[in-house]
Amino acid sequence: MDEEALRDRAGGAPAAQSDATAIYALGRDREESARLRQQSAEMRPYSARLLDWTGLASGQHAIDLGCGPRGIIDLLAERVAPGGQVTGLDADPVHVTMARQFAAEHGLGNVEVIEADARYTGLPPDSFDLVHARTLLMTIPDPAEVLAEMTRLARPGGWVAGLEADGEHSLCYPAHPAWDRLSEIFLTAFSRNGADPLTGRRLPELYRQAGLTGVGAECVAPLHPAGYSRRTIRLDLVRSMRPVIMRHGIADEAELDELDRALREHLADPDTLVMPFLYFMAWGRKPGR
Repeated sequence: MDEEALRDRAGGAPAAQSDATAIYALGRDREESARLRQQSAEMRPYSARLLDWTGLASGQHAIDLGCGPRGIIDLLAERVAPGGQVTGLDADPVHVTMARQFAAEHGLGNVEVIEADARYTGLPPDSFDLVHARTLLMTIPDPAEVLAEMTRLARPGGWVAGLEADGEHSLCYPAHPAWDRLSEIFLTAFSRNGADPLTGRRLPELYRQAGLTGVGAECVAPLHPAGYSRRTIRLDLVRSMRPVIMRHGIADEAELDELDRALREHLADPDTLVMPFLYFMAWGRKPGR
């Protein structure tokens, strides 16, 4: 069954599931699912480095909240094998199906993918050696709610870890007015439901407020070369949010088309430097062991 058919079938999802997907800042369509799959591959090195800080090892149990169509379930499965177990969790039934297919196609027999809301998973407390979420907290109105659930799920002495972007600081050089305008549109549209595009810088603070100890953090500022898909990530995210942007009168279709055309042309020049986001990684331990 293709993704469009899966989304048609998911139209009658229970209210709690619908509420969870409705607050997601970046929309819910075929293009967004494809972007998330690509993101999993491209951000793998950052996630691997983050897991190094936690010391996740064979025989342990880990969960990836908001895993989308792939998340880091394969990376986690490698770390906990043999003998360990991985749970992927997402509120979108289409992404749950896609993640299950991904696990089956890659022979990840130690992975289970479930459909639930990351804010209240219904899973038993103190269940996982590592609780992970990537670019999830920045897309919802109350990230502390998810972090409270992540902390609840971690075993005493277990780890909570994640990566979030920070959308304020970016670089496009030589400068281009279309970049500035598109960034303004992005920040306005992304924040429309209370999501915070500056969550990255807040991550260590949020971890400490959740009661985690030994909180550490690292920031990366990648420059993406011509031909690399994350070079155009700001444009791609605005495309994902285009219906919302137009509905709220943030920009009209003609302006969005012209901005997209001008910037893709500018970014196609290999001499243009592009740093679309800062990325913050954080990790901390649940007290008690």
